Amino acid sequence: MSPKKTPGVFSAVVLDMDGLLIDTEPLYKSAWQLAGRELGVDLDDEFYATLIGRSNAEGEVLIARKFGDALPLDVFRARWPALWEARVRDEGMPTKPGVAELIDFLEAHRLPVAVATSSDRAFTAFSLTAAKLSDRLSLCVTGDEIARGKPAPDIYLEAARRLGVDARACVAFEDSENGVLAASRAGMRVIMVPDLRQPSTAIAAVAAAVVPTLHAALPLLAAWLADTPT
Repeated sequence: MSPKKTPGVFSAVVLDMDGLLIDTEPLYKSAWQLAGRELGVDLDDEFYATLIGRSNAEGEVLIARKFGDALPLDVFRARWPALWEARVRDEGMPTKPGVAELIDFLEAHRLPVAVATSSDRAFTAFSLTAAKLSDRLSLCVTGDEIARGKPAPDIYLEAARRLGVDARACVAFEDSENGVLAASRAGMRVIMVPDLRQPSTAIAAVAAAVVPTLHAALPLLAAWLADTPT
C-alpha cells in the first residue's frame, strides 16, 4: 500500500516495540503456543492473532476466557516467559530492518522519541537491552503503567505527556491493528509497518500510511518535516 498525501510538520515520534522495532512477535507466539500445548490446549494462529498488540495481562485474560478450567492459568503465566527468555538467550533478540536508520534519522533531526509498548516494564527492559537499543531509546511507557491497554489511547497520551508535546503533534509507528487504533484515538498520525498480518481495509484507512518496511517510512518523514506533499 502506498502512503497517503498527508503533509504537515510534527515535533515528536512515538514507537511501538514488539514487531515494530524488535522481531519479538514470532518469539512470543512460539512461547505462548508451546506453553499452551504443554498444558493441553491449542492457541492456534487465528486466536493468537487476536492477542497481538495487547498487554501480556490482557492476553492472559483472553486465554482464560477462551479455555476456562482447561488451562491452569497460573502455570501458563509462569511457563511462557521461561520459554521466551530461554529462546532469546539462545538466539538473541533480532531487530527489524531499518531500525538503526530510523533512530539515526530521528537523532539527526533532533526529534524527541518515546517507546509505547504493551509489554510490561521488565520485559521491555530485557528486550531493549538484548536488542542493544536501551541506550538509544530511554523514554518508555509500558503496558503495566497505564489503566487501559491498546486499542485504548492511554499509552500514547501518556507518551506525549512525558515527551512534553501535544499528542496531535506526534507521529506514531505501529505494526498491529490495535496499536494503530490506539495511536489514532490519541490524535496521532500513524505510520503502520505490518508485521505478522496485513491490516484490514478499515484499519488501513485509519493510518496515515501503510508501508512495507521502516526504510520506506524515511522519505515520508522527511517530506512531512519539510511540510511538502508526498
